[in-house]
Amino acid sequence: MNRRTFAATAAVALLATATAGCQKDTAGGGSAEYPSKTLQLMVPAAPGGGWDLTARTMQKTMTDGKLLDQPVEVYNVTGAAGTIGLAQLVSKNKGDAHHLMVMGLVMVGGVVANKSPVKLDQVTPIATLTAEQEVIVVPANSKYTSLEQLMADAKANPASINWGGGSAGGTDQILVGLLAKAAGADPKAMKYVAYSGGGEAKAALLAGDLTAAVSGQSEFKDLVSAGKVRALAVSGTNGVDVGEGKPAKTIKEQGLDVELMNWRGVVAPPGISDADKTAVTAFIDKLHSSSGWTDAMKAQGWEDFYKSGDEAAAYFTAENERITSVLTDIGLG
Repeated sequence: MNRRTFAATAAVALLATATAGCQKDTAGGGSAEYPSKTLQLMVPAAPGGGWDLTARTMQKTMTDGKLLDQPVEVYNVTGAAGTIGLAQLVSKNKGDAHHLMVMGLVMVGGVVANKSPVKLDQVTPIATLTAEQEVIVVPANSKYTSLEQLMADAKANPASINWGGGSAGGTDQILVGLLAKAAGADPKAMKYVAYSGGGEAKAALLAGDLTAAVSGQSEFKDLVSAGKVRALAVSGTNGVDVGEGKPAKTIKEQGLDVELMNWRGVVAPPGISDADKTAVTAFIDKLHSSSGWTDAMKAQGWEDFYKSGDEAAAYFTAENERITSVLTDIGLG
């Protein structure tokens, strides 16, 4: 090999080494390596709710399915429909592609209802994951055996019904407002108690502090199955089994023109590079396509609602506009 050929060969080798090094550094470990350190999943709500269940299901699927070689840690930041966690992600975790946050429709409403100074357009959208029907439940010993009975009393005497659910301005309160409007009642007159997590709402319902509770159908499935609460209706197009062994009736089937799905997704902090975003999105794509995630969705009764990248970003923007309008209509904006 002559000197010129040797030099050219060496240059090519050096370039290949440099390129490999750049790939390894992408997203703090390379798109093929992501995550290259402990992956943190923030749940911006108390344990026991839908976001918490989603994050811990993601954690289990990632770990059991060997989708990564690094630990996955889930932690909770409570308050204000997730906007406290949102503010923390934006300020404390800026630029960290190994810090993700589970969120969804509840947070879209929470930003509006809580007049949060931190907005969802400040984070990096990664993907929507699932959509879930809401369920309206009452204690097993309640006098209400149908949604029609409950809403008749809510219309005649709003103060007689104590509703409970997730954070102010979230999906649960939006559904209560929509039910009131459809039944001819004043949405602003509804007595609604907001809880920071599904566990608190369950405890309040069982303690007799609430007349009815609203949440994602998976959150009350255990209590329905145990015969401790009764499901009156679900909020989607078709009835689903919420623990009774048969599909629960939809709101529309019971004469009220209301339909609402609670979607959940995942975002990254602001300030991550395009390469980071590509790596994170590819990893969540991998999670979504895994058999473990498919099985988990089926077990929880979640509907696949996957959108990632630019499609997810566009959907977040559209939902913000829609929910802002709904909250204004029912006096929560």
